[in-house]
Amino acid sequence: MMLKTTLAAAVATTLATAFATAALAQVPAGYPADYQKIIDGAKKEGKLVIYGATDSKATQPLIKDFNTLYPGITIEYNDMNSTEVYNRFISEVAAGGNTADVMWSSAMDLQMRLASDGYALKYKSVEASKIPGWAIWDDQAYGTTFEPAAIVYNKRLLDAKEVPQNHADFAKLIQQPKFKDKVTTYDIEKSGVGFMFMTQDARELGTKFPDLENAFGASKVRVQSSTGTMMERISSGENLIGYNVLGSYALVRAKADPSIGVVLPKDYTLILSRVLFINKGAKNVNAAKLWLDYMLSHRGQTIVANDSRLYAIRADVTGETTSADLIKQIGKDNVKPVPVHPIVLQFLGPAKRMAFLKQWKETAGKK
Repeated sequence: MMLKTTLAAAVATTLATAFATAALAQVPAGYPADYQKIIDGAKKEGKLVIYGATDSKATQPLIKDFNTLYPGITIEYNDMNSTEVYNRFISEVAAGGNTADVMWSSAMDLQMRLASDGYALKYKSVEASKIPGWAIWDDQAYGTTFEPAAIVYNKRLLDAKEVPQNHADFAKLIQQPKFKDKVTTYDIEKSGVGFMFMTQDARELGTKFPDLENAFGASKVRVQSSTGTMMERISSGENLIGYNVLGSYALVRAKADPSIGVVLPKDYTLILSRVLFINKGAKNVNAAKLWLDYMLSHRGQTIVANDSRLYAIRADVTGETTSADLIKQIGKDNVKPVPVHPIVLQFLGPAKRMAFLKQWKETAGKK
């Protein structure tokens, strides 16, 4: 009887140890042991709600890989344009209803407005030291990608010698008669990322920015709310050239579409980073922390570079679309990252926003 009891106790101890080891094995290498509490908390929550402005097709590889690491957590991903992400979150919070646990958007200024207005949870990611300092604000908002603003053109209809290599050349080119009604860019009234790109151009170009606005006016620019629509119209020849197109999408499209050509301007290339923050009132706060840490991890960033093709922000990631490769291609001095910082809110105040849009309509938007 004693022997059976001893054997049973030994087996029970062995099984307990095995289960404990299996549980601890879920903690990523290099993470603190007490990270298991976050994992266990997330499993109890069993769900994560994300509002994002990233195409579902690009997001699915990340969700799939996350679920292999943390099975049992259902991710509800809501794909919207950047302005919709902001408006839906604000309206739901105001109504006191359910809303996102995680906000992830390319409209960096709108994300920073929400974070600086107190909607973001302060959480220091265990991966924070692995991304650039300009991509983190107050342990609340984190940049997750390194995506260029590009000039995209129709390779069949434009001679290689015509293709502009910088902003000044672009402004001169589109004033030619052949480009009338053939130029496209974001509708900056409806697209949050489009507005942010254009205001950043205003900062970079300074006194030369009106030249660009007037050139858009001369060409009677056609505006769209999405990168996909712009590229479709350029590919078909309906438009000849597009401005401030998201380079992450454009460079992937160019590999499969012989009609699409992409230029990263040589005077400066704006770099966008999709900003992620955890809702301060998140119902599934542990799952949200797991997602943030995963997105910034070497594993998550490798998926960003090789499957989602959004350009990894981490310098230690290798693959088809990484910050290291982009910096090498453009040149360190010509890369202009938009900082994850309230400084990007400069044009979001009602008076400044209205003044900027008024000027745009009177010059670039004139028909």
